[in-house]
Amino acid sequence: MEETAGIDHDSLVRWFDGRVGGIDGGLEFKLITGGRSNLTFTVTDEHGRCWVLRRPPMGHVLATAHDMAREHRIICALADSGVPVPAIVGLCEDDDVNGAPFYVMDFVPGLVVRDVTIAEGVPVEVRRRMGESLVEVLARLHDVDLDAVGLSDLGRHGGYIERQLKRWRTQFVNATTRDIPRVLEVHELLAARVPAQQGVGIVHGDYRLDNCMMSSEGDVAAVLDWELCTLGDVLADVAGMIAYGDARTTGGTPPPTTVEGFPDTDEVREMYASHSTRDLVDLDFYVAFACWRMACIVEGVYTRYKAGVMGDQDDPLLVEVFGQRVGDLADLAHETISNLPKVR
Repeated sequence: MEETAGIDHDSLVRWFDGRVGGIDGGLEFKLITGGRSNLTFTVTDEHGRCWVLRRPPMGHVLATAHDMAREHRIICALADSGVPVPAIVGLCEDDDVNGAPFYVMDFVPGLVVRDVTIAEGVPVEVRRRMGESLVEVLARLHDVDLDAVGLSDLGRHGGYIERQLKRWRTQFVNATTRDIPRVLEVHELLAARVPAQQGVGIVHGDYRLDNCMMSSEGDVAAVLDWELCTLGDVLADVAGMIAYGDARTTGGTPPPTTVEGFPDTDEVREMYASHSTRDLVDLDFYVAFACWRMACIVEGVYTRYKAGVMGDQDDPLLVEVFGQRVGDLADLAHETISNLPKVR
C-alpha cells in the first residue's frame, strides 16, 4: 500500500479498530489540507465509512501552536451547544501511534465553498440561506455559556484586542524584511482607541464561509478549523467575517461571498445585530483591526515565500502579489480607522 506522509497506516488501523470496530481491511487516507497549518485527512474503510483525522504539520513544531488536545476539547464541549460540530471518535496523545498527537472526528457530508466557481454552482436561494446560517451560527457560538460547556478556563477573559495587537505587531516585526511603515502606523492608531470589551465569549479566530461545511439546503452543517479559537472579544469574529468577504482584502481574487445571493456587508451587520444583544456601534474599529491583522499574517507568508522555504510556490509574480497585498491591507485598515469618529 502506498505510504502517506504523516500517516502510520498499520498502527492507525489498530487504533481505529479499537474504537469503531470492523476495520478488517485497510484504511485509505487522503490529505485534505496541509502546509504549515494542521494536516487534515479523510479516512475511509472498505465498508464506506468515513472519518476525518487532524494532526500537527510534519517536522518540529511548537506544541502550543498545534495543540490537538485543545482542539479536541473545544469540539467536544460544543457537542450539545447548538453550534454544529462533528462528533468526536477519539484523541490520541501517544506519539508512538502516529508520530504526533491526533484526533479523529466523524466525516460530515456537505460542501465547502472555497471559491467563486463553487459558489456559482449553488442556486441563488441556497447562497442566501448560507449567508444567513453563517451569521446565525456565529451569534449562537458567541452566546454559548462558558461555564455550562466547561470552557471558562480556555483563555484569558479580558484585554483581548490589546493582547492581539501586541501579538501580531511582534509577529510582523519579527517576520518582515522590508520597510512598511503603514503597518506600524495603523497599530498605533488602533491601540489608541480600543473599545471597551462587551463581556467575554468564544472567539473562533478564523470564522468564514470556507471554514464551514454547508448542507445542500444552505445550513451550516459543521464549523471547522478551531486551531485559533480562544476566549475574548467576539466582535473580532464578526469583523473578520466581514473583512474576508471584502474583495479588497483578497489580493484580486473575489471571495465566494461576493457572488449574487450572499448577503452584503450591511446585511451581515444587520443580521448579526438581530441575533445578538451586543452593541455594534464600534464594529468598524474591529474591521480595521481585522484588515491590519491580515496584513501582519500575510507579511509572514510573503517573507517565507520570498526566502524560498514554502517549497510549493516558486512563481515570482505570485510572490509579489502577496507582497503587494500587505500594503493594500494596511492601507484599507488605515482608511477604515481614519474614517471613524474622533475619540471623545
